[in-house]
Amino acid sequence: MPQSPLLIHPSAPDRDGRIHAVTPKSAGWTYVGFEVYDLAAGAALRRETGSTEVCLVVLSGRATIMAGDKDIGTIGERHSVFEGLPWSVYVPAGSQWQVVAEGPCELAVCAAPSSGGRLPVLIGPDKVGEETRGKGSNSRHVRNILPDSSPIAESLLVVEVMTPSGNWSSYPPHKHDRDALPAESLLEETYYHRLNPKQGYGVQRVYTDDRSLDETMAFGDGDVVLVPRGYHPVGAAHGYDLFYLNVMAGPQRIWRFYNDPDHEWMVG
Repeated sequence: MPQSPLLIHPSAPDRDGRIHAVTPKSAGWTYVGFEVYDLAAGAALRRETGSTEVCLVVLSGRATIMAGDKDIGTIGERHSVFEGLPWSVYVPAGSQWQVVAEGPCELAVCAAPSSGGRLPVLIGPDKVGEETRGKGSNSRHVRNILPDSSPIAESLLVVEVMTPSGNWSSYPPHKHDRDALPAESLLEETYYHRLNPKQGYGVQRVYTDDRSLDETMAFGDGDVVLVPRGYHPVGAAHGYDLFYLNVMAGPQRIWRFYNDPDHEWMVG
């Protein structure tokens, strides 16, 4: 059976250490861009933001970062995504950023269109809101880096989620693929999955009401799943904790979702 076009495995690092490169063109959509870099000690990156705003998330390790003319300094303190809260930096459109790895460092670059005119912002762990959603085997722990309540960004929504072994997440199944506020917002979304231990796996289904899209994927550590539309529940296999980094963007920076009516009975 051919692999789903919504499931992207990491590539071998290119000369810059990049292992994922999702662009609006490659994904066949309009808003979300997403990259991951595995940087060796001393490795340096410098990029122009152009017409996009960017959120740099130091997934693990430490890095010295410049955002526009602002010297952010050296940030990052966790050895893996399963330890502690993230350090991130918002970089506005029409600017540039530079990262120098202080030892091995995993960096996510989240991007979305922006008209610019904003300022660089350090988002330290003290600025990351935490909440637990669901209960029982549907419980998961959310770390809000750039929620829709944050005034920092124009388009980007960025969040980390920790899902314990054997639990479900993004559940009950929900979607956000209609520009129909206040009931629902249109947001494209990427999931960057990590597993602990790393030989584990999880399952993600992406489907629409009419089943014109209906893909069920077993993902591994380091995989990206694209959600262009439809419901998109996730399950973590027993014995393996699941982390994922979500990036969302659409015509309006509002997160309003619609639950699958067949499964909404469990909400409440």
